[in-house]
Amino acid sequence: MREIVFELCAESIDACLVARAGGANRIELCRALSEGGLTPSPGLIQEAVRCSGLPVHVLLRPRGGNFIYTDTEFAVMREDLKHMRLLGVGGIVLGLLHEDATVDVERTRELVAIAGPLDVTFHRAFDQASSLDQALEDVISTGCSRVLTSGGERNVVSGAQSLARLVKQAEGRIEVAVG
Repeated sequence: MREIVFELCAESIDACLVARAGGANRIELCRALSEGGLTPSPGLIQEAVRCSGLPVHVLLRPRGGNFIYTDTEFAVMREDLKHMRLLGVGGIVLGLLHEDATVDVERTRELVAIAGPLDVTFHRAFDQASSLDQALEDVISTGCSRVLTSGGERNVVSGAQSLARLVKQAEGRIEVAVG
């Protein structure tokens, strides 16, 4: 039986403290959940790391909308990631796609290299990929530690068959986080 890791998505210090009190194993920290989550401020990151007592994985997403980033947005992501490392985060959560709904392998690899040795999660941008099977291979090739997915569906119940197939395809090469 696989160990269940409980990760809570938080956008405030109070939520981080509730996560700890409620038995969470780690926190995914972001802001603007109403927009699907955006990169939190350095002050929020620093305080979450200091106060929570849990590994804090921070969302690296400079704006809402799609996951296709301009060169300028990507430069901001690189700089934000460098600052996150200095603040002592436990991991990074990101997702980059091309216009054709394939994983942006080159840019993702670059961010994984900057993050090293931190855990890097490829988030639910994965579910928007044109082929989940190919996207999984692409994410694995980037060096990400895990992929967060609902199996390409709105929720994990609807995506259950796809999730089972992805876990089997992953063959332990990457952690498949269901969410």
